[in-house]
Amino acid sequence: MTITVGDKLPEATLVEMTESGPSPRTTDDIFGGRKVALFSVPGAFTPTCSAKHLPGFIEQSEVFKAKGVDEIVCMAVNDAFVMGAWGKSQGAGGKVSLLSDGNGDFSKALGLEMDGRAYSMGMRGQRFSMIVENGVVTALNIEGPGEFHVSSADHMLSQL
Repeated sequence: MTITVGDKLPEATLVEMTESGPSPRTTDDIFGGRKVALFSVPGAFTPTCSAKHLPGFIEQSEVFKAKGVDEIVCMAVNDAFVMGAWGKSQGAGGKVSLLSDGNGDFSKALGLEMDGRAYSMGMRGQRFSMIVENGVVTALNIEGPGEFHVSSADHMLSQL
């Protein structure tokens, strides 16, 4: 079942690449008592994700903060090393946290997994965005296959 507005996020552990190496972060640590803009991409270094999705959030990071967002989180079913390298290549440091859902467990728990085997990508997370306040989903935007509209930074800013 897909998560909906008003639902509490399931418990999970995501991983962030730090200077000291991979560092686990629980959903309680990320979302508890905070307002977070979370967006998910099908894969780091993929065309739409690298050219439009992540850059939009990096460019608008100060606007999100001015609207009360404590953290912007980009998530993908990639390992923490790939997410860390992608973040560095995009200049995301201090603007967007890139978190690994390496095995896709969180995406699956949200009901937002995607079968990318037809594209040699395996199981991934769908392209989506959500605003989470104290662990509860207050806005949810799920893209259709191959689309990029409602999960964009601009669309999310209109929801704040």
